[in-house]
Amino acid sequence: MLPGELKPILTALVMPPTAPLLLALLGLLLAARKRVRAGLTIAFIGIAGLWLLSCHAVAIALAHTVLPQVPAAQPAQLAQARVQAIVVLGGGIVPQAPEYGAAQPTGYTLARLRYGAWLARRTGQPLAFAGGIGWAAGDGFPPEAEAARRTLAEFGAELRWADAQSRDTAENAARMHELLAREQISRIALVTDAWHMPRSVLEFERAGFTVLPAPTGFAAAPTRPLLAWLPSADGLALSRQVLREALGLWVARP
Repeated sequence: MLPGELKPILTALVMPPTAPLLLALLGLLLAARKRVRAGLTIAFIGIAGLWLLSCHAVAIALAHTVLPQVPAAQPAQLAQARVQAIVVLGGGIVPQAPEYGAAQPTGYTLARLRYGAWLARRTGQPLAFAGGIGWAAGDGFPPEAEAARRTLAEFGAELRWADAQSRDTAENAARMHELLAREQISRIALVTDAWHMPRSVLEFERAGFTVLPAPTGFAAAPTRPLLAWLPSADGLALSRQVLREALGLWVARP
């Protein structure tokens, strides 16, 4: 097993829902061994933590607290920043979609591709995509770049550059720099989710790019305030992404 393959496993263990569930289990084991008060207290903390982290309101508060905030970009800003290319980062793939008979981008990747194509149509700048087979992907996963190219064609857009080898954000940056440096391109607009943007900018600037962040997928609460305080799969997913990125940003910083 390559060291990188341990990353998604270790991350899953310290992120919700695994971490609070393990904490609750530890509490119950302690309670069963006659340390009732301490055990039940720990179990309560684990369950309460999972409840809160599953609430959209908490997830949004985390996003605004533990991650640097990046504003939305408009097409005019790309011209002002003298952007030479728009780089879209992959966000996962469905390896086999029965209704299409081929691999398809996940919702994260699809939203990024759509925004990248939207920017490209309004600015005339060429598109690049970075995404191979991630560390968490299993056998039989095709590169994200293949699905990205097909999807962009449906949007009436075309990829000029595609990196189908990278497995994480650091490799996205390094391999994309290899591709674009051949054509003296160093000023890019970077498209990814808002919660992923701070670490992505760090890695791409470290690789040698001048980056204009072009985030999509901003955290937004449900329409009804009460729903924001009730646990949901979407709330838990957002909390997990935010905490994962905060951890990744902390590790990536020198």
